[in-house]
Amino acid sequence: MKNPIPLGGLIQIAVVVDDIELALDTWCELFDAPRPPVSVSPAQPNPDVSYRGQVANYGLKLAAIDCSDRGFIIELHEPDGNPSTFREFLDQHGNGVHHLGFQVGEARDAVVAELASKGFALRTIGIYPGGSWTIVDGEDSLGVNLNIKPHP
Repeated sequence: MKNPIPLGGLIQIAVVVDDIELALDTWCELFDAPRPPVSVSPAQPNPDVSYRGQVANYGLKLAAIDCSDRGFIIELHEPDGNPSTFREFLDQHGNGVHHLGFQVGEARDAVVAELASKGFALRTIGIYPGGSWTIVDGEDSLGVNLNIKPHP
């Protein structure tokens, strides 16, 4: 690739689960880590997030286990029943690693464009204050999706 993804840019491992409370308790016990809060976002149209080219309209429970001493976080996602990249993954594969997140800095647009030119479809693009995230579909060729971020 002309714009390779830096291995040192790994910042996130995201796991989709059907029961976030059970998964969070188990992960925290496994790591002897403090239990983070679970945030809940309701299903509503969000013009700042798209899913497969359409405005996203899904709810999500999310918790992040801080592994910053290792340079990354483990995110747990429990989607509602509405169409989303997380629901799509859970329906097709069950619980599992949905994506690996990489910080690529200013190369974000170039990396995403190059991946798209190689046949990696864009699943989700999200914009939030101070950042963005782009889920690129890599399940068939990589076994996992990629989250390409300009910043952590």
